[in-house]
Amino acid sequence: MANAKKMTKTQLMTDLAETTGSNKKTAVAFVDALSTIAYREAKKAGEFTIPGIGKLVKKQTKARLGRNPATGAEIQIPAKTVIRFRVAKAAKDSVIGAKK
Repeated sequence: MANAKKMTKTQLMTDLAETTGSNKKTAVAFVDALSTIAYREAKKAGEFTIPGIGKLVKKQTKARLGRNPATGAEIQIPAKTVIRFRVAKAAKDSVIGAKK
């Protein structure tokens, strides 16, 4: 598994075009449009779901105490907004396998 090569963006676009029976230009336009819509909706509504794959979720974190690893001094880490990706159960079961 460690030696498995990751799919590049070009390979993804080619595979998507072949799978859908369209051309590479259409596949690139589709992925770009999906990304734009996902970012916009996550920003506006706080989440965006791609059925069967997962969900982008905007989340507020609380302020907390941390530690400077170099000096060991305690520091205050401010509250902030982060984006998380929650993998759908269908994707987990497909990739990892269902729990027994």
